[in-house]
Amino acid sequence: MLKKLFLLSLVAAAGMLIAGCQEKAQPDDRLKEYVDLWNDKKFEKMYDTYLSSSAKETYKKEDVVKRTNDIYGDLAVKDLKVKFKKPKEEKEWDKEKEAEFPVTISMNTLAGEVSYEETVTLKKQEKDDEENWFVDWDPSFILPDMEEGDKVGIESIPAKRGEIYDRNENPLAINGEAFQIGIVPGEFNESDLKKLSSLLEMSPEAIQKELDQSWVKPEYFVPIKKLPISERPLALDIIELSGLYSKRVEARQYPYGEATAHITGYLGKINAEKLENLKDKGYTAQSLLGISGAEEVYEDKLRGQSGQRIYLTKVNGEETPVAEQEVKDGENISLTLDAEMQKKLYDQMKDEVGTAAAVDPKTGEALALVSVPSYDPNEFALGMAGDKYDKIYNDPDKPLRNRFYQTYSPGSAMKAITASVGLKSGKLDPNKTFDIKGKRWQKDKSWGGYQVVRVFANDSVVDLESGLKYSDNIYFARVGLEMGAEAFIKGLKDFGFGEEIPMSYPIQESQISNDGKISKEIQLADSAFGQGEVLMSVVHLASAYGGIINDGTMMKPVLLKDEEQGVWKKDLLTPEQSKLMRTDLRKVVSEGIAGKAQVSGKEIAGKTGTAEIKSEQGTKGKENGWFVSYDQKNPEFILAMMLEGVEDRGGSTHTVQVAQKFYSNY
Repeated sequence: MLKKLFLLSLVAAAGMLIAGCQEKAQPDDRLKEYVDLWNDKKFEKMYDTYLSSSAKETYKKEDVVKRTNDIYGDLAVKDLKVKFKKPKEEKEWDKEKEAEFPVTISMNTLAGEVSYEETVTLKKQEKDDEENWFVDWDPSFILPDMEEGDKVGIESIPAKRGEIYDRNENPLAINGEAFQIGIVPGEFNESDLKKLSSLLEMSPEAIQKELDQSWVKPEYFVPIKKLPISERPLALDIIELSGLYSKRVEARQYPYGEATAHITGYLGKINAEKLENLKDKGYTAQSLLGISGAEEVYEDKLRGQSGQRIYLTKVNGEETPVAEQEVKDGENISLTLDAEMQKKLYDQMKDEVGTAAAVDPKTGEALALVSVPSYDPNEFALGMAGDKYDKIYNDPDKPLRNRFYQTYSPGSAMKAITASVGLKSGKLDPNKTFDIKGKRWQKDKSWGGYQVVRVFANDSVVDLESGLKYSDNIYFARVGLEMGAEAFIKGLKDFGFGEEIPMSYPIQESQISNDGKISKEIQLADSAFGQGEVLMSVVHLASAYGGIINDGTMMKPVLLKDEEQGVWKKDLLTPEQSKLMRTDLRKVVSEGIAGKAQVSGKEIAGKTGTAEIKSEQGTKGKENGWFVSYDQKNPEFILAMMLEGVEDRGGSTHTVQVAQKFYSNY
């Protein structure tokens, strides 16, 4: 029994010894735990577990946790870093009631980086019968110099959007003004709604929808529609109505309107999908951005960066700065476009459906890019009523479609490229003739009922010159077959088929076929004269012809004036072969089927093309008419033009005539 009592006393003594040796809580250890939570933004746990009783009496949980989260959210705080270094020398804290430690607080905000030092005070207090250290929280832990009662302010200084100019500094997209028409509901006479609807070209329902918004009050100015500054007389008529007012507001302007619409695009309100993708770049629900064209393609250059200022408003009304990011205006950009040339070409084509590109063969600069029909980007930038937008969107001629971006079957305009590929590969002897009789031909009976058809049957002995002059499908089908698919495909790839067009403004890449291969003879024959599955854009066709006439050197197409110019493809032809092609292309106009392109004082050369859009041979389908041309006397640009629906208007001859009128007036 004595032995047992002795053992129990030893155990009790050991327990007392262990308890006495346990280290007491240290303030620097507690602060480290607190800082770890701080960096993880676990503000609720920080409050519940680590705040002193005096701090909790002064600041309710909502004042600390919710307010910190709200402020950090509004300021778009990222990369919060709170740093604390434990003292190198151990200190005896048993007799101390308070401990102070310096911390460094840094964060990235919408106005840039905020970094400052703060002193954190910990107080010793008893909780749950145990003594520990607790943080004496202060509002300055949220932002520097913040005190109870301070209000956080954010000021945004909008960046000036960069403007767009042509090669001669003619304005294409500029920052201007418009009349904002609005209604003060309490003063508006509803009997005038029908008249206002007529003046604004808006339905009464669309106007009423604006007035029925939840935020509207009788004394508020409710924006209804923006009008161009040029519509001042209309604005004056409108404000004669009771409750109607106008004020000048900033607005994007497009001086060349429809003529350059598909190049410039337009500025519009951001939608929910784009906002979700771009919110990290500073876009908000009120942001404007490029919707299409150069406004969209060069958005990052044009947009600039809004200035932001974060400040505290003290109880006495004084402001204390927290962070500031200077406004950075967007860049002005100049395009290679010649706006006056663009306008003349557009005016010649505006009643058509089609597209055209004028490209300098020596530099690759795009001088004109036309897509018709078009639309007025000014109307879109000012805001368009839904019914009017629906009318444009549902127009069967698709005025919103950017046709110079798209690819089409090139038809016989392809023949100059086929000829060039044959010459360079050595598979085509320009002097070799084919004996061709009649309008139809097939290689042999293995083709079944399929036959290649040509338009002119009078020429029975055909070489390269006459094949181009009279656009002989049978001649080029046979050239393609003799060349073979391998050499033909290689040659087209040398011309840039199947690869991205190296232009800052996106253009669809051209294709040899849907899968990039030619596995059948009929497909090879058709492709050689521009049918089959071959697709090209007007930009690529103009560039390719530039390479043909430029001694075999094709330049990269360029739209930005300060973009580096350079060679895209070289050695497409020898200088001698290029000279031969120039001679034959001139004869297409002077002696061949494009005679209507003749212009006094100019030496127009080029190649026509009619692309049939149909599902099977023997049926009549839609036709696109092509003419790729240039003035040999002054070869400053290659003009590639395609017009849709020419089947009952003379085929490609109609396109030739439209191009001829442009050359005559240029």
